[in-house]
Amino acid sequence: MNTPAPTAVGGIPRSLFVFSILYGGMVCMAGVLGVKQVALGPLAVEAGIFGFLILVVLSSAVAELHGQKTATALVRFGFVPLIVSALLIQLVLALPNDSGMYPPAVAAFPIVVGQGLRMMVAGFISYGTSQTLNVFIFDKLKGQEGRGRLVWFRGMVASVVSQIVDTVLFISISFYGERPIVELMAGQMLTKVVLSIVLVPFLITGFVALGKRLDR
Repeated sequence: MNTPAPTAVGGIPRSLFVFSILYGGMVCMAGVLGVKQVALGPLAVEAGIFGFLILVVLSSAVAELHGQKTATALVRFGFVPLIVSALLIQLVLALPNDSGMYPPAVAAFPIVVGQGLRMMVAGFISYGTSQTLNVFIFDKLKGQEGRGRLVWFRGMVASVVSQIVDTVLFISISFYGERPIVELMAGQMLTKVVLSIVLVPFLITGFVALGKRLDR
């Protein structure tokens, strides 16, 4: 009878178990954080980018530690909490408010969590496409020399490309025909590229190191 390794949880590598839980939470949180627009010096961006950058880093770290197929499966399973949370939000919005609910919260809640169908579809498409692309690019950049080389650089490049694609898809699907999108798209792209260059190299290096420690 085979005994699971000390570094496994129910036969699943500990790093994959921990990263998957965090990934599922960030899939839901990124959309909520996106309600707020933040100013980073001269740059302005919706705060959901921080959640999406963690998703990018987590999927890349899983690809590095457990392979492209596992990371791609993680991205696909990410649709489960995304869809369930969207359905729950619609259910809660449809239910009547309690008469004792804090009045400002009555008006604020639909603004914070509510999304139109068009933006919801845009979110699903941009998430699935950009995250899958991120894993693909990150894995392909390792070339024939295997894992462990230039993780920070591969993660940064994959994040830059995937975030550009995410922005193009989400803004085009959400706002095309309703408002000018070129300027909005350019500003979002610039901010996401800068954040990917500044933050991702450190984050991906740290998460890969953490994953190896968890599996030790």
